[in-house]
Amino acid sequence: MEPKGDIALIGLAVMGQNLILNMNDNGFTVVAYNRTVSKVDDFMDGEAKGTNIIGARSIEEMVSHLKRPRRVMMLVKAGQAVDDFIDQVIPYLEPGDIIIDGGNSLYQDSIRRTEYLKARGMLFIGTGVSGGEEGARRGPSIMPGGHPDAWPHVKDIFQAISAKVEDGSPCCDWVGNDGAGHYVKMVHNGIEYGDMQLICEAYHLMKEGLGMTADEMHQVFAEWNEGDLDSYLIEITRDILGYKDEDGEPLVEKILDTAGQKGTGKWTVINSAELGIPITLIGEAVFSRCISAMKDDRVAASKKLRGPKSVIRTDRAKFIDDIRSALYASKIISYAQGFMLLRAAAAEYDWKLIFGEIALMWRGGCIIRSQFLGKIKEAFDKRKRLPNLLLDPHFKREIRKSQRGWRNVVATAAKKGIPAPAFSTALNFFDAFRSERLPANLLQAQRDYFGAHTYERIDRERGEYFHTNWTGRGGDVSSTTYDA
Repeated sequence: MEPKGDIALIGLAVMGQNLILNMNDNGFTVVAYNRTVSKVDDFMDGEAKGTNIIGARSIEEMVSHLKRPRRVMMLVKAGQAVDDFIDQVIPYLEPGDIIIDGGNSLYQDSIRRTEYLKARGMLFIGTGVSGGEEGARRGPSIMPGGHPDAWPHVKDIFQAISAKVEDGSPCCDWVGNDGAGHYVKMVHNGIEYGDMQLICEAYHLMKEGLGMTADEMHQVFAEWNEGDLDSYLIEITRDILGYKDEDGEPLVEKILDTAGQKGTGKWTVINSAELGIPITLIGEAVFSRCISAMKDDRVAASKKLRGPKSVIRTDRAKFIDDIRSALYASKIISYAQGFMLLRAAAAEYDWKLIFGEIALMWRGGCIIRSQFLGKIKEAFDKRKRLPNLLLDPHFKREIRKSQRGWRNVVATAAKKGIPAPAFSTALNFFDAFRSERLPANLLQAQRDYFGAHTYERIDRERGEYFHTNWTGRGGDVSSTTYDA
């Protein structure tokens, strides 16, 4: 019998099931497989009943249903499980067949897997998929990278099932070679950490500082979602603040204040340090989750450490608008830092990343989707070599308009003892980035004093290095370079 399957998908958790149903809705015949075969039976007797989806109860059967070149996609836990399934599938494939990892894998693993399969004559795609369960069902943002020869064979499927922006453009395009797709997804998740932390700081200032109720904050976020801050995360925050528990009280206030994380934000921060890019806001967002997890320590400290009273006595409406300005300006900083990191990674790993297209891929379907990303796409479309988003005329104007309120919020939070690490670090980065001269001259002198690390001089050409015998007791040895 002639194979009918356009693509196979391994992994029938909710994301996997929803992606299969999405593909089916778009006219593709999908072969569904799961290591626990009972999940295949349950899926075929449930959500997949009456569809063209084919259930497979072994890897051999799964592959037998596929048209050539065979396309096998995995949505399984990142790490060893992906490698294990690749090795289990390979014996049933042939040169030119394609294996796709749609999980949250580390980009370095995707680089390695691309080479591993290439050596065996097969093609690998490592693709980020963002949008959660609903996105998988109705249209996610899809960020594929890997072996470029694989893209023509999956392009129609991926672009058909992805989210679409207003003009119908799919939130999916080829990102770049080997690990580029998963790298872009990693940075997306890091920015997501930042967005969420900024929103939480706005909430905290309104709740602790202004004494606002959940219903009042619900109304504020509803208004913000109609303007510049219109986004999925603002929208769901509005809904969360309006949600009542069975007793009629806001459910959000009954949730324990310890945040979890799966690692992608941490990966982003580690890689930024390796590349020397200061994504300070994402870093603070990661560390804010870490300190939230120190619940017992915080409870104990709260009984012994004292600070100012958190009550903010001011014009409430004006301060709420200032919080909006701080949130918007800090968001601009976060995305500027994220694209700084993407630019550095493109140079480091020899990826031809197209920043406007990445912004388009994030414009719909994914967790950070927002109107704001349309402005980022416009900025890079107008100036493809734009070195930093902060230098785009639109974002320069927005920062200028927001700056007074932003500074007031950061200063007020500090005076009232309300932690606002993301708002604060965003402002610190802005002030550092716009400074022609920073105190690193003293830092470099210190390094030279204790370690003969050398320094450059402002009255000499760059690239010429000097060492001073600061105490008269040290040597005169001088290095020719130093790590900046």
